[in-house]
Amino acid sequence: MKLVTPSFSDIMEPNITIKRFPDGDNYIKLPDVIDSKQVILFHRLWPEQDSALVQAFLILSTLKKAGVKTTVVFPYLPYSRQDKIFKEGETLSAEEICRLLDYAGAERLVTFDCHFLKKEGEFGYGGLKIANISMAEKLIAHAKALVNGEPLEIISPDVGTHYMVEQHGGNSMKKVRGQYRSGTEAYREIESMEGSFEVKDKNVLIIDDIIGAGGTMLRAVENLKKNGAKRILCAATHGLFLKDSMIKLQEACNSVFVSDSVNTSLSQVKIAEILKKKGYL
Repeated sequence: MKLVTPSFSDIMEPNITIKRFPDGDNYIKLPDVIDSKQVILFHRLWPEQDSALVQAFLILSTLKKAGVKTTVVFPYLPYSRQDKIFKEGETLSAEEICRLLDYAGAERLVTFDCHFLKKEGEFGYGGLKIANISMAEKLIAHAKALVNGEPLEIISPDVGTHYMVEQHGGNSMKKVRGQYRSGTEAYREIESMEGSFEVKDKNVLIIDDIIGAGGTMLRAVENLKKNGAKRILCAATHGLFLKDSMIKLQEACNSVFVSDSVNTSLSQVKIAEILKKKGYL
């Protein structure tokens, strides 16, 4: 049986009701009849990730109490970038979110290009079984169509996402981040980004797992322009496009596109095709 929240209404008809009480608390109503002891829950955790996670925990705990085993399909997993400790006292948020999902009743998480996993496949993390699916193949195919079959140099902006380009003979840039800047926003500035490969007069696709505030992509574009790239395309699995990053990227390069793991005006590659192929839809 498939359980679908309104966040997945672009792909399937929702059968879970989610509303808000006047004070902002979540109201959730599951179907009157759940006719299976094994279900797949489809739910997006972005935007408003904290509220969306609470919704997931409430749904999962209700199903767990009813003796239902649940596979969850969460295309983008928030907090996945917080997978390392840089300073004493920091929380390992990626691991804790997975522990909470496991405790709430998730038997297995299906997600796309999960930041802390660094490759496609089946994993265990924080006590949670995770199937990590990559959108790289689809994103690269879309980019090749945009350049009308011309040669395309494929790169990742740091070694952490090299797995997204390696099967296509791609290269990775070397990115170094500095310390957290002062203020209330947790952000580590990019100190340097370099690539030791030739891009002069070439079409180049920069592909990453996430576009957040856009700093990594913009720095990569700057580097490629300086080295004479002919045409620059930017792609990612998850397009968060924080602040004015969407406008800045569109102005800086020839094309920007992402998957619809997060729904945006630049979501041009569909996750439904892969979910169907994998047997989840």
